Amino acid sequence: MSNMLVREENEKIGAYGLAARDTSGILSPFHFTRRANGDNDITLDILYSGICHSDLHMVKNEFGMSIYPMVPGHEIVGKVTKVGSGVTKFSVGDIAGVGGVVGSCGSCSDCNKGFYVYCPKMILTYSAQYHDGSITQGGYSDKLVVDQNFAVLIPKSLPLDGAAPLLCAGITVYSPLKYYGLTQPGLHLGVVGLGGLGHVAVKFAKAFDMRVTVISTSPIKKKEALEKLGADSFLVSQDQQQLQDAMGTMDGIIDTVSANHSVQSLIGLLKTSGKLILVGAPTMPLDVLALPLLLGRKMIAGSAGGGREEMQEMMNFAATHNITADVEVIPMDYVNTAFERLKNNDVKYRFVIDVANSINCMSN
Repeated sequence: MSNMLVREENEKIGAYGLAARDTSGILSPFHFTRRANGDNDITLDILYSGICHSDLHMVKNEFGMSIYPMVPGHEIVGKVTKVGSGVTKFSVGDIAGVGGVVGSCGSCSDCNKGFYVYCPKMILTYSAQYHDGSITQGGYSDKLVVDQNFAVLIPKSLPLDGAAPLLCAGITVYSPLKYYGLTQPGLHLGVVGLGGLGHVAVKFAKAFDMRVTVISTSPIKKKEALEKLGADSFLVSQDQQQLQDAMGTMDGIIDTVSANHSVQSLIGLLKTSGKLILVGAPTMPLDVLALPLLLGRKMIAGSAGGGREEMQEMMNFAATHNITADVEVIPMDYVNTAFERLKNNDVKYRFVIDVANSINCMSN
């Protein structure tokens, strides 16, 4: 082995976290190594890591792409402790955020536009093969090494626990609002589902001075939507009279629901040239009739997130308007219980792990 390889091996960073070993999805303590901090990398001491519903799917291999052992987590907030010689975007002591992607080809049209999330060779924050052949591991751990181009600066005014979910839930709804022109004051936006993504969508839309209607199967969420989150109106999606009264009133709809559900009735809520944007991922095909789309010149589209520049813009916007996710902060040793509660939709609205203050308390 050459002296350079020996040096790089010695400079690898020891890390500790929680990992799933198999499709049971049960997480347990895990010691592993991170790559050495390269010229374009920053090293983080992780402070908080949000729990996304996709983490639950991944630990159980429900997407068919899981690599074990697996440390989940792609809503990561940490303090920069080391920067490479080529790093220009961060300094030691900064607070940085990392979302769902930590690598891409860097040369395709999507990468050139800053939308690396759509790169055919994009590399997920965990359970993916990195450029050096190693398997990426996520934020349910104490340390992270990441290329500076896949991290954003967290504004100092944002509470860090509530900022963590913005790195996934936040950008997932902010990006399509911007891309599809649904941010103009006075536009009427429907938000389907009042969960982790939906509640943040309401906050962003109200900050853009839009009229917001929450669309939900659960009437019990009406008070929360109107009084706490500031939505202007609330529709029960199974109430045919309410749907009929709202026909043709919305400029756009953000559908955050991943459970299988009908979208045909949502199309009727749109004005002419209205846009139905899917950010949830139902497993069954959509039940869509062509004629209502044709006669209304309406659009059904999708969005999976955004790039670094857009994510930084979102973070700055959130800081300006005091937008964070509503979270339940938990210690590391509560994660398996949190997964069970998440499976039963027993969280309002996002679990966030207090990594820094609880990781050393885990039993080996």
